[in-house]
Amino acid sequence: MTQEIIDRVRAIADSILISEGMDLVEVEFRREAGGWVLRLTLDKSGGVTLDDCTRMSREIGRSLDVEDFIENPYHLEVSSPGLDRSLKNERDFIRFSERRIKVKTMEPIGKQKSFKGKLLKCVEGRIEMETDEGIVEIHLPNIARANLEVEF
Repeated sequence: MTQEIIDRVRAIADSILISEGMDLVEVEFRREAGGWVLRLTLDKSGGVTLDDCTRMSREIGRSLDVEDFIENPYHLEVSSPGLDRSLKNERDFIRFSERRIKVKTMEPIGKQKSFKGKLLKCVEGRIEMETDEGIVEIHLPNIARANLEVEF
C-alpha cells in the first residue's frame, strides 16, 4: 500500500514540478513518532530556495487534497536535498561529475567498501572516481550509498 501511495504522489508531484523546472528527487511515506509523514525532496539547477519549497508544498498539497487517496492523516514536508545530498541514480552521477563524493559499496573492491574522491564520470552503469589511491571503477548496482561531500 505504501508503494502505491508513493507512486501516485510521484505522478502528481512530477506533473507540477516539470512546469517549474524542478525534479522530484525522493518521496518517502512513513510512520514516525509524531504520526505519518509524506516527505518530498526537490531539486533544480541552481538549487531550491525556501520560497520554492513553500510554494511547492502549497501546490502539491492542494492537488493531494483534491485527489484524497491517502487514508491516514499525514504531515507534508517539502525540502531540498541539502549540500551533502545523496546520489541515487545514473542521472545524479552524471549531473554531479567533477564533484567530490563519498561512496559505500555493498561488496568490497580490493578489500575496501568506503571511498572518497572526485567523481570523474558515469557511463554504462558505472562510475569512475579519483581517490588518493588512484582511479576506482564502481558499478552502480554495487553502490549502497553515495553522497556529495561538502566543499568549502
